[in-house]
Amino acid sequence: MYCTECGEKLTLMFANGEGLVPYCKNCNEYRFAQFPTAVSMVVTNRTKDKILLARHKGHDDYILFAGYIKKGETAEKAVTREFKEETKLDTVKFKYMSSRYHEPRNVLMLGYVIMAENGDPVKDDKEIDDIRWFSFDEALQAIRKDSTAETFLKSAFAEIKKL
Repeated sequence: MYCTECGEKLTLMFANGEGLVPYCKNCNEYRFAQFPTAVSMVVTNRTKDKILLARHKGHDDYILFAGYIKKGETAEKAVTREFKEETKLDTVKFKYMSSRYHEPRNVLMLGYVIMAENGDPVKDDKEIDDIRWFSFDEALQAIRKDSTAETFLKSAFAEIKKL
């Protein structure tokens, strides 16, 4: 690991209450781990009986809608922006559920359940091969097993009723 400010190689140094933390001897500063943050969205319709999933180009499994939070942007703004970019549909309302570290991409995922405006989604052809509405059971079958998406999907079923 290297310092994000000066590029110096970091060493592990004990910090009170934190344990071993990467430290830059050149800057005399601790450098806590930084990683991107993204939103992940379990999307339901207004009648709360369907889940909208996407299949990205080159993949077989369906996944939840997701996207990175841009610098200076709130997670809430990212939810509505990302969903609109990928489907051309508006978000009626949304609720934060939980977070989970997604190790394969070194990303902190913030899980939301959202209700989409009625209408047919229009897919972004650059990223997405297919977008479909599924019943809850069908969504569980279509989603990648043992994934962050599956974890968020399972926890969203109870939250959807409260939305």
